[in-house]
Amino acid sequence: MSERFIFSSESVGEGHPDKVADYISDSILDACLEQDSASRVACETLVKSNCVFLAGEISTTADINYDQVVRQAIRDIGYVNNDDVFHADTVFISNNLTQQSPDIAQGVDARRAKGKKRAEQGAGDQGIMFGYACNETKELMPAAIMYAHRINQDLARIRHTGRQKWLRPDCKSQVAVVYNSNAPVAIDSVVVSTQHTAETEHSTISDFIIRKVIPRVLPKRLLTKKTEYFVNPTGKFVIGGPQGDAGLTGRKIIVDTYGGWSRHGGGAFSGKDASKVDRSAAYMCRWAAKNIVAAGFAERVELQVAYAIGYPEPTSILINTFGTGKVSDEGLTDAVKSVFSFKPADIIEQLDLLRPIYRSTTNYGHFTKPGLPWEQVNRTGELLSHLG
Repeated sequence: MSERFIFSSESVGEGHPDKVADYISDSILDACLEQDSASRVACETLVKSNCVFLAGEISTTADINYDQVVRQAIRDIGYVNNDDVFHADTVFISNNLTQQSPDIAQGVDARRAKGKKRAEQGAGDQGIMFGYACNETKELMPAAIMYAHRINQDLARIRHTGRQKWLRPDCKSQVAVVYNSNAPVAIDSVVVSTQHTAETEHSTISDFIIRKVIPRVLPKRLLTKKTEYFVNPTGKFVIGGPQGDAGLTGRKIIVDTYGGWSRHGGGAFSGKDASKVDRSAAYMCRWAAKNIVAAGFAERVELQVAYAIGYPEPTSILINTFGTGKVSDEGLTDAVKSVFSFKPADIIEQLDLLRPIYRSTTNYGHFTKPGLPWEQVNRTGELLSHLG
């Protein structure tokens, strides 16, 4: 990559149709875990117009009122206005959830089965997962995706307080960051599209975003006279959410992770319990990566792990510090293997993943909130001890 370049990342708000679907799926997962921590959940949601369709596989002893969970999730987001076609109280809900396949269950469960090599809990599927951390922001995340998240988070905060009644739930943001020698030096442009009431003038929206929101959430040292602003560039954004576009669980995997800066294995997170390594192993990789950077062993680092369905040990673990490591990548790999266990059952235990915590992960990135277990930098001491 050249010495000076521009990198862009986007984020979407909780009212974006894909995020509505994600939040419903994670709300159903949490509802199951609240009653039965051993629940196996793979819940997919489709939203469009005034309809919600649930599909997937759930095995649980929990007694769930799915309609109630769905409506409360939509209410939490804010689709409760009288002119909303997609409204918490009036959506039609179609439930097509079935039980998990016993063929998958025998591979995941900690028990012996014909053709299965180990009695330990195995990975819920084959696949590759990535984790990343860098020292660009206090969250140890890439700058562009963090800045894009901050804009949407602030818009949601303002909307939920009711101070700007013209704001509606659907919104998107995009931030282009200028890098020099791999360090952020300026913000080249900011794009914000937010749904609004029909009577609101474009100038009102643009003035509010540019003068109130952006200076509050983005670093002032990076905003320059050359920074360009694009607010509701189509001129109008009244029809939004599932009325304007269909939403599906798992379509915002780059928004959920590192904004395109790090590689992605392809597996989505929302609606999946921790036996699915698509989710739990990605969280595990982020935890390890963040501790490596927090301990000072690298300025940026990426981990990759790979799994075979039904088998407990990863088939491979790769660490890359992109030339910023204070020790060799091989030495870091040995230390990580010593300090962290990447077996599915151990991941669940180390991160305490059988709790109903997943609604809090859905929006504004799964790797940005300090209270989540994989965001803790509580293994730096062990890494330092191992590497001397």
